[in-house]
Amino acid sequence: MTSRIGVVTFPGTLDDRDTQRAVRVAGAEAVPLWHRDKDLKQVDAVVLPGGFSYGDYLRAGAISRFSPLMETVIEQAKAGMPVLGICNGFQVLTESHLLPGAMLRNNHLHFICRDQKLRVENAETSWTVDYESGQEISVPLKNIDGRYVADERTLDMLEAEGRVAFRYLDGNPNGSLRDIAGITNEAGNVVGLMPHPEHAVEPLIGTGRTDGLGFFTSILKKLVNA
Repeated sequence: MTSRIGVVTFPGTLDDRDTQRAVRVAGAEAVPLWHRDKDLKQVDAVVLPGGFSYGDYLRAGAISRFSPLMETVIEQAKAGMPVLGICNGFQVLTESHLLPGAMLRNNHLHFICRDQKLRVENAETSWTVDYESGQEISVPLKNIDGRYVADERTLDMLEAEGRVAFRYLDGNPNGSLRDIAGITNEAGNVVGLMPHPEHAVEPLIGTGRTDGLGFFTSILKKLVNA
């Protein structure tokens, strides 16, 4: 049976269709999910894609966190369902307290859009098993509120527990503390990152490489072996 990956659309979401395509390229069925619905339509995993949900009013992701669908996503994530948050989706995950820390305005106060090199720090999460620890990949980055922050105790905890999933290489693009580009929860089923793997799944578009495809093949492998 083909795995079903839900892709959520909020008002202001930009990358839902790109994410749906990435899911299909990996070999799964992409299931559109609307923010006002509580029903997850029997999906096996959920992706919160990038964009500017609700225009980033109050804070990026702050309003989306209270959407009816997120009530169900939070409940299911705590029960073990795999959830990936990309860019704005990462912001929603921190606002939902599924991941610790917060996202602030880039330290240079400008929107940034470029190909970004990353190092895979944790290759054992539901979304990273097709990578190797220490592997270097390149995927597009585009954000203005991408600076990951947390108190020193939380940062030390993430480091000690191996929960830093990705780290920026060749220059920190936004001032994120300890060059953190993405993190995971303790169980490894919830992952959030600022760069956009869905834009790097086919040679024709994005970086011209397929370094982001591993996110979507990883979750299929995890679901099959579950």
